[in-house]
Amino acid sequence: MKKTFLIVAALVSFTAFAFAGNVLAFDITIDLAPNVLNLQRTDDKCVTVHTDIPYSEVDRTSVSLAVGSVDIFPDSTKSDLRGDLVAKFSMEAVRDFSLTIDAYNTFTLTGVKDDGESFSGSQDIWVQNNIPSGR
Repeated sequence: MKKTFLIVAALVSFTAFAFAGNVLAFDITIDLAPNVLNLQRTDDKCVTVHTDIPYSEVDRTSVSLAVGSVDIFPDSTKSDLRGDLVAKFSMEAVRDFSLTIDAYNTFTLTGVKDDGESFSGSQDIWVQNNIPSGR
């Protein structure tokens, strides 16, 4: 009986330990700028993602932006005036995504908080490839 109890206790402990790192991600709100992405526009040097998650709680090395299965990492991160995370991604890196032109593309920001909890937020952005007027 004692041996069975120890085996069950060991299995429960192992199972709890194994699942402890697999915390489900929670949703955050993101707002991309520009909100219409023109791939021909050269004035925009970066895509900026504003979030509603406190900058001080984020492991900034874990933050990435994805379209489909391609991820890129920010060139810089900072805190906005409310203390929330803002991440800036190179426009050149964003252009390397397999984007669908003249359609909405889903951009997803993911990351991990300092306590190990994952987060993600998505926004659909219209992508076009138009030469700006005046060129």
